[in-house]
Parts: sequence; C-alpha cells; structure tokens
Amino acid sequence: MTLPDDAPVRQPPELPAASDGARPRWWIYRGTGEPLRDTTLGELLPPPPPWRAFHGGPLVGAPPHDAAETDRRLGTYRPAGYTSEFARSEADMVNASLLLRRPLLVSGRPGTGKSSLAYRISRELRLGRVLRWHITSRTTLQRGLYEYDAIGRVQDTAALRAAAGDSTPGDDAPAGPPGVGDYIQLGPLGTALLPHGEPRVLLIDELDKSDLDLANDLLSVFEEGSYTIPELRRARRRHPLVRVMTDDPDGEAEISGGVVSCRAFPVIVMTSNSEREFPPAFLRRCLLLNMPDPGEDDLAGMLTAHFGEDVDEEFLGPLITRFLERSRGQGGLAIDQLLNSVHLATSHRGQGEDGELQRLVEAAWHRLDGTVPGVRQG
Repeated sequence: MTLPDDAPVRQPPELPAASDGARPRWWIYRGTGEPLRDTTLGELLPPPPPWRAFHGGPLVGAPPHDAAETDRRLGTYRPAGYTSEFARSEADMVNASLLLRRPLLVSGRPGTGKSSLAYRISRELRLGRVLRWHITSRTTLQRGLYEYDAIGRVQDTAALRAAAGDSTPGDDAPAGPPGVGDYIQLGPLGTALLPHGEPRVLLIDELDKSDLDLANDLLSVFEEGSYTIPELRRARRRHPLVRVMTDDPDGEAEISGGVVSCRAFPVIVMTSNSEREFPPAFLRRCLLLNMPDPGEDDLAGMLTAHFGEDVDEEFLGPLITRFLERSRGQGGLAIDQLLNSVHLATSHRGQGEDGELQRLVEAAWHRLDGTVPGVRQG
C-alpha cells in the first residue's frame, strides 16, 4: 500500500538515552529498577496495532499504589550498573509485550523469580498495585472475571422483608431487594480489563496448575479485551449504570450495560513451571519468555536489593558459590532459600558460632523434588 506524499508519519516516542549507551532506544521498560521520572507510560507508549486497539469507557480512576508489597518482593535497594545478558532479552520481550498489547508467558523452573517480573514492571513504569490471580486446579474463568453472591442477596432480601413486617411472598408492596451491584465483586482479571487510562499489571501465577480448558477460555477474553456480566446485562434497562466492587482494596467501578471493555490492554504476566503443554492457539496469542537459572551476579544483585550494601562481600561471594553448587547437585534450588539463609547468617554473625550457623544455613537448602532427607523412599 502506498501512502500519499502528505500523509502524516507516526514517529515512535523519543526515549531518554540509556545511561550506559547500550540499551536500544525503542525500549520503554529498561529493567533498571528505577521508576520513570517526569513522564508516564501513556506518554511514551505508541498507539497499538489496529487489531489490538480497544475503546472501552468511561475511564475509571487511577489504581492504588502498593509500595509495601512491591518492596517486600523486590527489596528496597536498587543497585545500578550490572545488566546480564538475560536481563536484556527479558527487557526485549517485556517491551514487545507492551507494544503489541499481548500477554507474556514466563516459563522456567520453580523458584527462579518468574512472579517478580510483574512487580519489576509495575515499579519501573509506575503502574500501581499488581493484580494477582493465583491459579489452582479448581480455578475457572468466571472467578477471575467476577463473582456474584446470589445467596447473600436472597438472604438480605428476606431480612429486609422481615424487618418491614412483611414476610409473605407475593404481597403487593414488599421491601425492595438490595441493589445487585452490592453482591458483585470483580476478580483480578475482571479488574484489569476495566477501562483504565494506563494498563494495569496482572500476574496470572502458575497457569499450568489450571484445568485443561482454562487456557482456551482465556483466548476470547484476551482477543476481545472485554466480557459480559449477565446479572447486570439482564437489568440494564432498569439499571444502565451499576457500581460494583473491584479486586482492589475498597475499590469500586461503574459498569455500563453489563459489559466491561478495556481501554488500555493490561500488562499480563503469566507464569508456568513447564509442567504441561498449552494449546497452539493459546501460545500463538502470547509472547514467550523462558526464565533461566540466575547466575552469581544475578543472585548478588537480588541479595543487595533486599539486604543493602552492608552485606560483607567476602562472606556473600562464597555463600552464593556454595548455593549454586548445591543447586546444581540437587536439581535446582529456589531463590527464597538463599534469601532465608542469608537472613539467618546476617542476623547472628559474630557470635562465635560460625560452624553451627553454617550447618543451619545450609540446612535451609533442602531438595525441592519431594525427597525428604533421611527418609527412605518407596
């Protein structure tokens, strides 16, 4: 297709130059851990592809912040300078997900920090509280979208009638039932698809634990960027606008006509422990990122983020080395096992019990394959 000579050319946003000169200029998420300054994601993010444009409304309010939860997961100290080769490929995939408005499926061994990616994105792009949907074998799509407490509404209606002195069914003037919106609460996915001005970050954790049909059920929601609440749809003529609860603490949103449509497609991070295969149609609509085991520099950066620069490097280096050796010998250990051991060590160092402490520290590095030390299997 040839554009006319006077057709406007859409230029990508001009991003600040990377401090180390090595990061591509098209990156919006840079993986530095430093929040955006003097700008917002909405100002940097170019328009979506035409087939991924959504126009829901009216806009809802800005999401709440949850710095305490983010700091708990990522730590508060953010060292600068080191960027591993994997961190660069991770940033590539995150930015592709942002530009294409597609979910990101992050796979890898348990305990490698897959879930933390959602919090890193939210912190750096200043997108507010991360919505988390933890998946089990009993999880259904509807529970991720919304829940309707029909029994609670019936009970409250009966209580209102009794309080009005009229408990006889079919009477001409019974007390009116409570509003249906008081009994609907949006789930994490349902809240993420509200018409926000900037995308919400949604973590769908351990997707491979789901029922076989959940991945296929998600397809239409991801493609349409919308869903219907039948309980509100049936009442739309009498109640075209209904206020419901959301997944945010004390959060509320107004639903028009029983349909929720997003404006900014959410940043969706789905994690998988590689325990099952997903349908090709589902994978085709996702971007894929495989999380490798972290190296020594990666682990040192994580520990510094949680414990600051006060940790003795002469102590930390050998501990990380022993941890990686043990991890390789036992088929993989989790990062939080290392965090636990460093906390034990730094809480009691200098008390003259280094030998006992060392044994306690390494006892925290138990196998994750179900084998219990000292117990005969079979």
